[in-house]
Amino acid sequence: MKPTAVLLTLLLLAATSTLPGQSSSTSSTPNTPAAAKPAANPAKAAADAKAAKKARKAEVQLKPFSAVAFGGGMSLMGVNLQAATNVNRYLNLRGTGNFFNYTTNNISTNGFDLTGKANFATAGVSLDYYPIPRMGFRVSPGMLFYNQNGISATATPQPGKSFSLNGYDYYPDAVTETTDPFQVTANLGLNTHKQAFTLTTGWGNMIPRKSKDLLFGHLSFPFEIGAAFTGVPTINMQLQGWACDNKGANCVNMATDPTAQGNLNDQLVKWRKDLNPLQVYPIFSFGVAYSIRTK
Repeated sequence: MKPTAVLLTLLLLAATSTLPGQSSSTSSTPNTPAAAKPAANPAKAAADAKAAKKARKAEVQLKPFSAVAFGGGMSLMGVNLQAATNVNRYLNLRGTGNFFNYTTNNISTNGFDLTGKANFATAGVSLDYYPIPRMGFRVSPGMLFYNQNGISATATPQPGKSFSLNGYDYYPDAVTETTDPFQVTANLGLNTHKQAFTLTTGWGNMIPRKSKDLLFGHLSFPFEIGAAFTGVPTINMQLQGWACDNKGANCVNMATDPTAQGNLNDQLVKWRKDLNPLQVYPIFSFGVAYSIRTK
């Protein structure tokens, strides 16, 4: 029995010796510290810092009104001139002007001898908003404060040719065609609203924000498209001289005859109705600009 008693005593001692270890292990679990965060990658942090520094260098930092730019080009209103300055990182203030004059004489077309003149002259201002300064895309609300766009023409029917008004044909009087010829003078006004709101979009910053632009950030090629809300074009017409029917009879003074003037007014009503949808004038321009840093 002694060996058995000794064996049981040893087993009991072995079992009790393991209890403190288990208790220590169990009680230490709640106090185990949280897993440590992985150490930051020095290479990645350096790369991010380098990219941020490169982005800052790529965009030229300008103080407000510290640069000006001047440009020229062509537009649907004629020769286009522009000047701009920077307001802040996202905005430029831009002035625009357009002018075009053209006169043509003694053109024969469709049985008429024509003399015409196109006179275009506008001036305005726009605020150019660049959502991403280093890119060229912009949106530009603005205002035309001067608008003298218009076209005028004088037409004389050739012998044997007629001019139709409200369904009636008028032929030049052969007797008076040299002393008081039948003529039609028309004026088309493109400036119903001489002060008009404009809205355009385009590409190209006249004051570049990218340091690696052509010629060290001074040269740009602005492009613009949009509309000026100038209102419905106006059309007016005057008649003068003598005209007859197709047999050369019933000749009347077109400037004073009530029937001829009534046909003219009815015809103008139709033409004005046809022009009614045209309440905006298209804006399209392109050119080149050069900027100068003043500060």
